[in-house]
Amino acid sequence: MLEDRYGSPITTRSQAARDAYVEGIDRFIGAMDGVDSAYRSAIEADENFAMPHLGLARYYVTTGRPAEAKAELAIARQLAPAASPREAAQIDIIGDLIEGRGPQGYQRVRAHVAEHPRDIMLAQTCAGVFGLIGFSGQSGREAEQLAYMSMLQPHYGDDWWFLCQHAFAQMEAGQTGPAEANIERSLQLRPDSAHSAHVRSHLYYENGASQEGYAYLKDFWGAYQASAYLHCHISWHVALWALDLGDMDAMWQIFDSHVLPERDGAPPLNIMTDSVAILYRAGLAGAKVERSRWQQVSDYAAQKFPNPGLAFADAHAALAHAMAGEQDRLEAVIEGAKGPAAPVVASVAKAFRSLAADTPDGEAAIAHLVGIMGEHERLGGSRAQRDLVEFALAQALIATGQKDEAKRMLKMHRPHAFKDHAVAGLV
Repeated sequence: MLEDRYGSPITTRSQAARDAYVEGIDRFIGAMDGVDSAYRSAIEADENFAMPHLGLARYYVTTGRPAEAKAELAIARQLAPAASPREAAQIDIIGDLIEGRGPQGYQRVRAHVAEHPRDIMLAQTCAGVFGLIGFSGQSGREAEQLAYMSMLQPHYGDDWWFLCQHAFAQMEAGQTGPAEANIERSLQLRPDSAHSAHVRSHLYYENGASQEGYAYLKDFWGAYQASAYLHCHISWHVALWALDLGDMDAMWQIFDSHVLPERDGAPPLNIMTDSVAILYRAGLAGAKVERSRWQQVSDYAAQKFPNPGLAFADAHAALAHAMAGEQDRLEAVIEGAKGPAAPVVASVAKAFRSLAADTPDGEAAIAHLVGIMGEHERLGGSRAQRDLVEFALAQALIATGQKDEAKRMLKMHRPHAFKDHAVAGLV
């Protein structure tokens, strides 16, 4: 029987189908272009092979195409009787995730990966800051993420995907030294992996190496296909470094061309949250941000994330609604916050409401933020992304005349990322 790249038997007798399926997985876990075409090639080579349909379902749900994801999942389920029990379990568990049974799916993923640790299709769902652990809403999820990846280490060893994701978990837990060694090795093994380049850029950010990070990522970004699903987010990193280095023209050009809502092929979650983050951080740094820009992002958030439930999306949507003056949308987030991180979402959203008022209420914003500063990891996302919350508190402190306290807070919480000019008024 043929095997995938991780040694797991797969139910196809076609070498061409096997090779295209493996290529599809690698392109998906590396955020490269051509994911769908690789899986389609596998299907053309063996129309009875269920797993490339499941791969397409994962890809489509990631890129915000739920109807297509469910259609591919339905085909995989139809073909499941011919699959192995391990493959059939993958189909069933990913069905839970696509159909909104996340907590149940997470428990099943962990049980499955304990028995089949090199089952990459499921192991991957718990990796990264946007995975099942990253978006769990639980306290201590950064430590859990690192524990999970460390548990996988004996089973993956010198594998480029594992090294990349292990490095990300290490870095988010503060282990930047081991993270650097792992991400450099990952890039040696697979230099075209956008996820690896992405993690390398986070390491530059955490080390405060803006010039080096900007040069590195601009070089990678220049050769990265715009059709690849991480292109929007890589563009966000490049735009933030342009902002950090004072090149406002480049920042706006990158934002308008590669991040702005309604661009094709990017996950809606990245489009919305990255747009919010650029606009807010540009405004904090002193740039003029037209209200029409906030209105566009608020409208996009209301369209793509109409119902609260994903903390990371809700916190960013709340900021967009607050800055656009969409009070009903903002109150819907505050009152409708759900899940383990709901109290954190509500507090952050109330703080944004206070800061976005015609007469900002810094004292109220501080009251809402100070209680959650030790647990905003529950919102999900990376530390770099959650600097938005750190900067919001700095903005509130400055608004109340506490500039020195704002400086102390940022230097204590984010010493490597701190820049005096990140928030206008700190200098």
